Amino acid sequence: MLCTSSLFSQSKASIIGNVRSNENENLVGVSISFDIHHQHYAVSTDTLGNFSTSIPFGDTKMIVNYLDYYQKTIYFNCKKDTVISIVLENDVSVLKEVVISSDKKKGITALSGGKLSFNLKDLTSVPTVLGTTDIIKLLQLTPGVQNSGDANGYLYVRGGDPGHNAILYDGTPIYGMSHLLGFFPFYNADHINKVEFDKSSSNAKYGGRLSSTTLLIPNKKIPSEFMIQGNLGILASQLTLAVPISKKTGLYLSGRKTYIDEIVAPFLNSGAKNNDVQDMKYGFSDGNISFMSQISKNNLLSIESFVSADVLKIKDPNLALDTQLKWSNFTISPALETTLSSKATMSNSFYFSQYSNELSMEQATIQFGVASYVKDFGFKNAIQYLIAGMPAESGLQYVHHDLQPQKINVENLTDVNNTFQSSKIKANEAAVFSTIKPKLTDNLSAELGLRINYYTSGSKDSYLHFQPRIVLNYAANDDYSFYASYNKQYQYLSLITTSSVGIPTDFWIASSNGIKPQSSHEFSIGSSQNISKSLVSSLGGFYRSMKDLLEYPYGITQFNETTTLKNDLLVGKGKAYGIEMMLRKSSKKFTGWLSYTLSWSDRNFEELNNGKTYFAKYDRRHNISLVGMYDFNAKWNFGVTQIFSSGNRFTMPTSWYFVNNNPVKEYSEYNNAQMPNYIRTDLSVNYFFLKTNKKESALNFSIYNTFNIDNPIYVVLNIQVNEDKNSVIVKQEKKVLYRILPSISWRFKF
Repeated sequence: MLCTSSLFSQSKASIIGNVRSNENENLVGVSISFDIHHQHYAVSTDTLGNFSTSIPFGDTKMIVNYLDYYQKTIYFNCKKDTVISIVLENDVSVLKEVVISSDKKKGITALSGGKLSFNLKDLTSVPTVLGTTDIIKLLQLTPGVQNSGDANGYLYVRGGDPGHNAILYDGTPIYGMSHLLGFFPFYNADHINKVEFDKSSSNAKYGGRLSSTTLLIPNKKIPSEFMIQGNLGILASQLTLAVPISKKTGLYLSGRKTYIDEIVAPFLNSGAKNNDVQDMKYGFSDGNISFMSQISKNNLLSIESFVSADVLKIKDPNLALDTQLKWSNFTISPALETTLSSKATMSNSFYFSQYSNELSMEQATIQFGVASYVKDFGFKNAIQYLIAGMPAESGLQYVHHDLQPQKINVENLTDVNNTFQSSKIKANEAAVFSTIKPKLTDNLSAELGLRINYYTSGSKDSYLHFQPRIVLNYAANDDYSFYASYNKQYQYLSLITTSSVGIPTDFWIASSNGIKPQSSHEFSIGSSQNISKSLVSSLGGFYRSMKDLLEYPYGITQFNETTTLKNDLLVGKGKAYGIEMMLRKSSKKFTGWLSYTLSWSDRNFEELNNGKTYFAKYDRRHNISLVGMYDFNAKWNFGVTQIFSSGNRFTMPTSWYFVNNNPVKEYSEYNNAQMPNYIRTDLSVNYFFLKTNKKESALNFSIYNTFNIDNPIYVVLNIQVNEDKNSVIVKQEKKVLYRILPSISWRFKF
């Protein structure tokens, strides 16, 4: 809509305006260009969606661009000062940003370079235990992401280790990754507006990981009216409040709590089999706070905070095991977004992030405890601007790391009654980055970035690294597009896994005392094709080489007082490569996708497997995911997920012999055995009592592992010796944490 008003005679006209979405939300950072008499002018919207500039009189071509929205082109003859109000529609068909959706929904957007964007409110039909969207499990349903199995909340992306993935909550790193080993959703999807997932971490703004970057973006829209929404279920409940304080100030509050111990645990224990984990008690709670205030026309203040706490107790009489495990997260980040001019915006933020865990265990007569933590104090600065009409971003970052990898207390292990081991690491990291997105030709565009990192943990452990990022996008026509990318990455903080299950006894360690940073090179290519109006396919491949990888072969603890982490850790290299495919279908009633990953991941450590290359424990040859969501009518919709993946690798003895009448195990190759294939089918049904844009009331019925498939989390080898001690019988016991699990929940929004 164009409105003109004559002010006074001048050689140039003043253009002011506002850009909103079709949901009446002001859009920040929209790129707007003007072409007049072969001259080019550019501007972007501020934190309120407003823009202003001056252009010469004459015939004008105005182009408005914003991610996930249709490009809008406006032609007019500029004769006077002009006020412009623009409404952008959601883009559901452009190839470069292909959307998996019905005509009314778009749950996943495929962006350039293999990146994905998730609109969580449109993915509520994907089955989950609590009837709410599970972000981590959604990512595991996409190509290049290996399913981690039960009792594991980690991500395994393109053959990387679980610690190679960065999860950023509004730019703040989260080091803890799961509730109940990945069983419950770790993040409250009601509090998060959008998720962006980059398998290659191709944006120079983000660093410190060899593999993927996941951005959790909370709602940045100041609430205009009070709103309450949540989910009430038999396993857990959650509540989110939108509270307007004034026209320019408001906040969002969210909280979740489980009561699985009181309701579900007795049911699970009564139906448990001999090979199931016995007498498990568990509880978690978490909360989110988002505060926003438009303190001036050009300044938006926000404060984001996240807190979580978990307690897990397990008793297994077969192993004489009594365990209590606690782990928690806390983050807080104040940020200020400032509009510097019509072409530049700046953001500054401070943050604090802490993750800690503590394990106390009693097995037979041995008692020991293990604790660790990681704390970050950081600052981030970024400036978005235009250079000759090309979007660009630059900034600087600093973070101080404070870590305690392991604090160990042991009793009754040897003749010495007590053993104590503790270590602390402090490190500093600074970085500058710059990214520019030029359009090289009509069909070819690029994303060029450079990140320069300086890291120090003492005079002998200082590193300066240059990390280039390159993405090329080529659109052949309206139906075909291609991309190619290269990334160089360094990682200074590493996650050390201590078990095949991925329990939160894993700890973080910083590069220090001779432990070098990990590094990687990654190459990837891909293509996307519009087969029909509602059917889209994608195909891609990747190759990643990694150096200075770390392996900790001692399980949960290493009790030798004289040892150090430097001596305990093994250093090696690895590579990963594979093919990723995805077929996406969308129509008025049905939305879904089929993804398949064929990949290899291997490691080489001189101290392991006689120096020969072996399969990584997360090497899973095949990974298939099928997702379907169907709107039967206005009252009913259905969802199904079907998962199949090859089993994890582990090391199993190949023979036994006797020494002094005692059986001794002998091993051949490292990771020489494989867990059973992982198979799981989940179903969900939603019945809506009420469904509008602002109000919703629905019952969710979900079944986790519908066909009650045994998916063991680990294998125990029991050795039985006959009476004359001349033969050994070995039996495998597959430990299963949970089986079929139905749930009912009520989802509401008022």
